[in-house]
Amino acid sequence: MSDLYIGGFHAVMAALEDGDRKPFEILLADTRQDERARRLLALAREHSVPVRTVSRSDLDMKAPPDLRHQGVLALIPEKEFVGEDALDAPASPSRLFLALDGVQDPHNLGACLRTAEAVGATAIIIPKDRSASLTAVALKAAAGSAERVPVIAVTNLSRTLERLKERGYWLTGLAGEAEQTLFEADLTGPLVLIMGAEGAGMRRLTREHCDHLVRIPMMGKIESLNVSVAAAVCLYEAFRQRQKR
Repeated sequence: MSDLYIGGFHAVMAALEDGDRKPFEILLADTRQDERARRLLALAREHSVPVRTVSRSDLDMKAPPDLRHQGVLALIPEKEFVGEDALDAPASPSRLFLALDGVQDPHNLGACLRTAEAVGATAIIIPKDRSASLTAVALKAAAGSAERVPVIAVTNLSRTLERLKERGYWLTGLAGEAEQTLFEADLTGPLVLIMGAEGAGMRRLTREHCDHLVRIPMMGKIESLNVSVAAAVCLYEAFRQRQKR
């Protein structure tokens, strides 16, 4: 296991408060002397994590590419995925998984984690290969949710979906050409919501495992939504139906 720098106040504070991998140290820009920085310093002292004040240029040099660090970085152990045995629990009506079939953009993975936490989803399932991983960019986009929502990386997504189906889960995939709309579908009970990759959508084998295909109804000329936006719409419709039920 290697270490990595994560950035952003939400992600760093979640690592301090909720994470099972406390930071080795925190680097704070010498220009940050605001209330947010003071809360972070107090929390770091509470958890006995050292904080070093450095220049913003030093932070820029240490930050991973494409990471907007907001003036704070934390060095933490690389986050491990949850093992596939987490899928062996009985298929109770409250369990809701989000499966991402080859989503490549770490921003999208992070945004999906954020929504998954908001609706109380059980976990997110991703394939180990050809998928965005829990990089610093994904953790920043997740705004702390990566510390609270399990991410299960599976060797073969198609076999995993078949296994969940045998255990009593209903599999609902999002497809733009589906006849049934999201709002017509029953999204209660043990459920796996499946989103395809950016642009390409679900792979053929993934699609074949679905019990239902649904589409998000849209007006205007737009043809599709960003995958993390589509996931948010679907997760919240499932949340609405489950609250009502």
